[in-house]
Amino acid sequence: MAIRRALVSVSDKTGIVEFCRELANLGVEIISTGGTKTLLEKENVPVIGISDVTGFPEVLDGRVKTLHPAVHSGLLAIRDNEEHVETMQKLGLDYIDIVIVNLYPFQQTIEKPNVSYEDAIENIDIGGPTMLRSAAKNHAFVTVVVDAGDYAKVLEEVKAGGDTTLDTRKRLAAKVFRHTAAYDSLISDYFAKVLDEPLPERLSVTYEKVQELRYGENPHQKAAFYKKPISSEGNITRAEQLHGKELSYNNINDANAALSILKEFEEPAVVAVKHMNPCGVGIGADIDEAYRKAYEADPTSIFGGIVAANRTIDVPTATKLSEIFLEIIIAPDFTPEALEILQKKKNIRLMKLGNLTAGAQRQSEWLVTSVEGGMLVQESDVHSLTEADLTVVTDRAPTAEELKQLLFGWKVVKHVKSNAILLAADNMTVGVGAGQMNRVGAAKIAIEQAGEKAKGAVLASDAFFPMGDTLELAAKAGITAVIQPGGSIKDAESIAVANANGIAMVMTGVRHFKH
Repeated sequence: MAIRRALVSVSDKTGIVEFCRELANLGVEIISTGGTKTLLEKENVPVIGISDVTGFPEVLDGRVKTLHPAVHSGLLAIRDNEEHVETMQKLGLDYIDIVIVNLYPFQQTIEKPNVSYEDAIENIDIGGPTMLRSAAKNHAFVTVVVDAGDYAKVLEEVKAGGDTTLDTRKRLAAKVFRHTAAYDSLISDYFAKVLDEPLPERLSVTYEKVQELRYGENPHQKAAFYKKPISSEGNITRAEQLHGKELSYNNINDANAALSILKEFEEPAVVAVKHMNPCGVGIGADIDEAYRKAYEADPTSIFGGIVAANRTIDVPTATKLSEIFLEIIIAPDFTPEALEILQKKKNIRLMKLGNLTAGAQRQSEWLVTSVEGGMLVQESDVHSLTEADLTVVTDRAPTAEELKQLLFGWKVVKHVKSNAILLAADNMTVGVGAGQMNRVGAAKIAIEQAGEKAKGAVLASDAFFPMGDTLELAAKAGITAVIQPGGSIKDAESIAVANANGIAMVMTGVRHFKH
């Protein structure tokens, strides 16, 4: 076997002229279509048009050009099948040994602002995927190339032996089927959005590999990091790493958790995360004050954690950050002087991620969670509250300051693993009880962590109180106000305990379970 004929039709023309020139120099006949043919002719690469092979003109604005028996017989014929060989000879058809195709830029088209439906549909490739699938199916005899990154490998093998190896053809074919599957997934996702059918009867998702990771949550687990082909701003896949070691699986998970909390705030805010839970959150007049509060919220747990800020890191903040061990610092930017301070720490990861304030980034997305044998899909929890959404259920209404702290606490507790209790005071978290099997247990942890800071603090609960015991603990600790969803059959018990202790309590009517 040897590669004698090549069919070339590419939208992304990176490296195609040089690749085809090398093939032509090796005696390979180049067949091409449309714009690719025009480019090759312009660059003086010998090429014949697809119509010279099919005997049929390109028609319908180029929609029909390669969908022809002369093309697909040449791709699908089994070369050591006598009947196939006789049929090819009888019909005067020739084999096609290598296909170099990439597809209409559907993704790039739908990413354009205000793209029209008609433009999107016109950029759905038909002939390209068909050729790719035909060639990939017959990879025992046909080489198929969909990625310009494989041009060099193919040329190396062809120069060495006249053809590619079977192992290479298998790997290239597998890449093709992944590529066409991803392409079709993007199209189906586009239609789901256009038709407002986010949960169709069949759901296909596609992701692109960002990097392989050293391991997963633990060293014995393999892992890799993938991203959506199209995603909103302000997520970890968009971050630019300025300094430090490669991100780990746990780093990425924690960074994602920190960013989710950070997007709740318009004002200067800093979030410290450890093992997917916030250990300190603070807001302030500037980013230095916000960091001070986030640090003071839990100086022990922040060690070895991840810090995310929604304002540029300046020198005062960088100086404080450099005083402890941190895995990652994420911010919209770093001043040159701040970057110089932090880069003295060899291993810290410094991530730049543009605008990180609330608003445009707080868009609902579909979250996918794997379960054995399947997956769960749900909308992300971007529900937010204002003062008007609250119902005062106690004799005493919260003061203006208490109300401010209650809303602050509510923004954060929704991101704490359930059962979750959070204490807040002076625009910072002072106690976090996360991931407990009962709510009173979460309250005990938060109150113990807060210590003396619990006096005068407010309490936020991600779900209702099944009985009055949590309120009794809150009263003993000196907590003055509570925010919770309500809806328990024993709400009256909790309200009675709050009233007996002068605690103001508001209900939201919304819970924030996070498992």
